[in-house]
Amino acid sequence: MDLLFSNDRRGEYPPSWYAATATPLPPFAPLKGETRADICVVGGGYTGLSAALHLAEAGFDVVLAEAQRVGFGASGRNGGQLGSGQRVEQDALERLMGDPEAAKLWTLAEEAKALVRDLIKRHGIDCDLKPGVAHFGFTAAEMDELHHYADHLNTRYGYDRIEKLDRATGQALCPSPAYAGGTLDMGAGHLHPLNYALGLARAAQGSGVRIHEATQVRRIDEGRPAVLHTDQGRITADHVILACNGYLGGLSRKVAARVMPINNFIAATEPLGDAAAKVLTRDVAVADTKFVVNYFRLSADGRLLFGGGESYGYRFPADIAAKVRKPMTGIFPHLQDVRIDYAWGGTLAITIRRMPFLARLAPNMLSASGYSGHGVGTATHAGKLMALAIQGEAEGFDTLSRVPTPAFPGGPALRNPLLVLAMSWYALRDRLGI
Repeated sequence: MDLLFSNDRRGEYPPSWYAATATPLPPFAPLKGETRADICVVGGGYTGLSAALHLAEAGFDVVLAEAQRVGFGASGRNGGQLGSGQRVEQDALERLMGDPEAAKLWTLAEEAKALVRDLIKRHGIDCDLKPGVAHFGFTAAEMDELHHYADHLNTRYGYDRIEKLDRATGQALCPSPAYAGGTLDMGAGHLHPLNYALGLARAAQGSGVRIHEATQVRRIDEGRPAVLHTDQGRITADHVILACNGYLGGLSRKVAARVMPINNFIAATEPLGDAAAKVLTRDVAVADTKFVVNYFRLSADGRLLFGGGESYGYRFPADIAAKVRKPMTGIFPHLQDVRIDYAWGGTLAITIRRMPFLARLAPNMLSASGYSGHGVGTATHAGKLMALAIQGEAEGFDTLSRVPTPAFPGGPALRNPLLVLAMSWYALRDRLGI
């Protein structure tokens, strides 16, 4: 199954609130015939756009091939949260990698947030970047764990941007009966993800990147130079960057064994007006402690943008709104009858350890993917790290590539059935409150 086209129309963004409110970008012409470049970037999401932009700014001739539209995939339809740290908590990384490597990973994550803010400011990207991401637990024990983790970040890394919320202060921020308390990280943020992606594309084009949409890379002949075959043309390049995430297809078996596409879903309610204060009293984003995480925020026009609901299989459900309404009303029962104006799905990619997979697939081919729902900052930064690695500055890239990334059991053929079993178990734990 080709995930590029199995759930979406060719050349069209999904009917999301993001697409409805984005500043449109005219289509880029597909590649026809042959072309030559210093570097070919495959994929027009945050990773690819960032890599292409940074390489072009360094003086390289860059071609970017995107099978659909720039920002079409997870980059243009995610929850918009710019989180602190890596996808995995620092104390877990300390146990896995040791304190020195974990400290490097924390520094890279802080650089990722700073990079997003810098790109938005430097290129004038209008994407409603706002500070604040809250994390909520369902029990007093989960609240305590969040508080202890905030203390750990403060003590070990000097990170003092997190406010601890008890039940009363948590309810004052998010008046949901489901939550016992949590934390508020004002060093994190949230934004309009599609407008951010389109802003990166404008910046890349302005820096000289040759962007081709509707240009699917079907095969790569490795070598020096490499040759990339598309439906209507061919690209010869000294270096290749794979930035495909959940839409890799068959371009690399090594990556496919370790990075698996999954689907997630978001709904946008009707504008809530004064009732928005019964959801959030401040303009921050929220994620909670469920394994199948709920995440939400208010849009600029007062809608609840709510993400959640698990799906096992690569086809989107027929009624995405119903899929999301169930977890949404679990958090906000009073919204049982609210109208849902937009509902959409998206394909992201995960790894077993929920850390990104960065790898040298050949001396002149790099890949980064598998952001596991933490891609706004991490993917943008991974693109820059690959650009630097091509220029001989590989310290950051090598640090992330040292994180162990086991292959999924059974390889690409069996990874999805095994994930279904695992996710069903964790979803059951969520429902039982274990």
